[in-house]
Amino acid sequence: MILKPLYDRVVILPDKPQEILDSGIILPQTNDEKSCIGKVVKVGDGQMFDGKKVEMQVKENDKVLYSKFAGASFKFKDATYLIIRQADILSIIEGDK
Repeated sequence: MILKPLYDRVVILPDKPQEILDSGIILPQTNDEKSCIGKVVKVGDGQMFDGKKVEMQVKENDKVLYSKFAGASFKFKDATYLIIRQADILSIIEGDK
């Protein structure tokens, strides 16, 4: 399956929620808490607004923070993806931490 998001939509693979203790041990969350951080998988071409093209600010493989209740999710090959509008992306996360 090949996804091509339309206009200003972005396909995201959400991170699995986890807790990192002060000692560095990572504890995966077992509840159904929804993550708000994910990796951009595909990006649309942008959209026209008031006669001007709005360029996409994110690109593939960017790590992003997005609105908690944004978009539509779907499952494909044991992974759950999210399709959201660029406006629902709050920030690009740069660096390791």
